[in-house]
Amino acid sequence: MKLFSSLFLIFLWCFSSQIHALQGPKSASKTHFHTVQLSSLLPASACTDPPTTKGLNKRESTLKVFHRHGPCFRQGKENSAATVPSLSEVFSDDQSRVDSIHVRLAPKSNTNRIDENKVDLPAKSGRTLGSGNYLVSIGLGTPARTLSLVFDTGSDLTWTQCQPCIRSCYQQQDPIFDPSKSSTYSNISCTSAKCSQLSSATGNTPGCRSGSTCIYLIQYGDSSFSVGYFSSDKLTLSPTDVIPNFLFGCGQDNEGLFGGTSGIIGLGRDPLSLVSQTAPKYGKYFSYCLPSISSLTGHLSLGKSASSLKNVRFTPFASSQRGASFYFIDIIAISVGGRQLPIGQSVFKIAGTIIDSGTVITRLPPAAYSVLSSTFKQAMSRYYPSAPAFSILDTCFDVSNSTAVTVPKVAFTFGGNVVVDLAPQGILIVAKPSVVCLAFAANNAATDVGIFGNTQQKTLEVVYDVAGGNLGFGPAGCS
Repeated sequence: MKLFSSLFLIFLWCFSSQIHALQGPKSASKTHFHTVQLSSLLPASACTDPPTTKGLNKRESTLKVFHRHGPCFRQGKENSAATVPSLSEVFSDDQSRVDSIHVRLAPKSNTNRIDENKVDLPAKSGRTLGSGNYLVSIGLGTPARTLSLVFDTGSDLTWTQCQPCIRSCYQQQDPIFDPSKSSTYSNISCTSAKCSQLSSATGNTPGCRSGSTCIYLIQYGDSSFSVGYFSSDKLTLSPTDVIPNFLFGCGQDNEGLFGGTSGIIGLGRDPLSLVSQTAPKYGKYFSYCLPSISSLTGHLSLGKSASSLKNVRFTPFASSQRGASFYFIDIIAISVGGRQLPIGQSVFKIAGTIIDSGTVITRLPPAAYSVLSSTFKQAMSRYYPSAPAFSILDTCFDVSNSTAVTVPKVAFTFGGNVVVDLAPQGILIVAKPSVVCLAFAANNAATDVGIFGNTQQKTLEVVYDVAGGNLGFGPAGCS
């Protein structure tokens, strides 16, 4: 009887251990782990405004943010049957953007002159890939025409496709802007001081058309480009927020991977960026929140009064002589499951780090990523078997037997001891049915600049106090 009791207790212990393993770390999940439904990591088929953004989007100078591959962009559009790229294609484009950022921040950069009749495109441009993920709708001209533009903290010049598309226009969802129908449109002269500002904003020396009209060229890391007239017109953000004489590119030859969008709105530091041109009104201050999935909306707010500062903590921008348009930040530490990883701060300082709204996957120095990956894998492997790498993601797990996944929390510590906890959607990506992957990747070399990408920024209120030299993070800015 005693032997039977002992065997029964052993059996009971083994059985309870298996149940515990299947459920995940119950006690830990309350403090250092997230447990989320796999369905919450995937978008719905219809666009939805989360409750946290409905009131905010009614404010002036606040624009609704939507994902360019999600239903919120396609609904109500004339050409709404645009093909949604595969995740592998998205990652391929993302790598092109990262490569172009690294080229731009390398010690040497190319500048190119534009001839009136011929455009010689550089083999390697100094600009970043213009196919970011998140869009806002603005009005341009008088009367205002609605355009859906990618907003990009890594770009400066705002441009859109323009009729008559003298050489080429790609297919976009909105009707192409026709400057002949705007009573407030004008071209910028070659002799204007404004024309010379294009050099820093585009990385290319401006050209002239018939000795009068200023011509811009901007090319991106995948050889996409836009060429056209440097122009001025009225920019409408809301019925009461109107920016007269806004400088932008009116594209007459636009080719590449712009995915149905109408162009780009630049939120960098350059004098031609939206941030700088609207400084008298908004004080070089803006914020945004990127939604957790592509079927939800977020927001982009201009000006301090339009930003929710509740629980926002600020880290100073890092000083850098390279890529003056980018926003550099200092990473001090990374933690997984409540434990700080053994990564020396010098690892992050070799090349520095930028925050970028257009890069999808955060890129870390190889040494930092190796520690993050191995620690994360160790925490996950007790509950989920490993899965093969998917594209640029090499830390993947088979969750075929689960409807929910338990994942260790990941937090970044930035300069000023600002700790930012990532949302579950900023930690994992569903690569394919029943496979999830850690949403980080390694740079090729320690000397490549790190990039804090938009996946890791999801649901955070990210506040840019450009004039004050600070970047803020607040939790739960949107769903």
